[in-house]
Amino acid sequence: MKRFHLHIAVADLAANIRFYSQLFGMPPTTEKPDYAKWMLDDPRINFAISARGMTPGLDHIGIQVDSEGELAAVKMRYDATDASSVTTETGTACCYVESNKHWLTDPQGIAWEAFHSLSNIPTFSGNEAVEPNACCTPKSAAASALSATRGKPVGIAIAESAATKCC
Repeated sequence: MKRFHLHIAVADLAANIRFYSQLFGMPPTTEKPDYAKWMLDDPRINFAISARGMTPGLDHIGIQVDSEGELAAVKMRYDATDASSVTTETGTACCYVESNKHWLTDPQGIAWEAFHSLSNIPTFSGNEAVEPNACCTPKSAAASALSATRGKPVGIAIAESAATKCC
């Protein structure tokens, strides 16, 4: 079963945790010093926020799946779009989870992530030494090029982006 994913960069994590906990009627499913996530069933969404030095606003959206078969089906739909390229990451560490994922950018410059979570990990990106505004270590040239847009408001990212981001 698929779950919609939305990740927002925030300036004040505690205030946003209070706000979204009230909005959703429940505390975060996962809460870390720089990150919180609600795994909601109604509506079925993986809603994440993080305070890692990025410009506040929409970071990326996506689709979380429960199996590699579902991930392959979503990738086929990604490949069928007019996007210039789809970036694939296998076993990448991001947002306290190891995942297999595919990225593309829509015509507005918004990064879309499709991912299958494999296991929880103890750090945001699998490495304590990662810069605060970094999410994952890009594994391809396309992902590296898109990392430059990470954490920028969508309007700015549109002007600078051609590919993907992370988590």
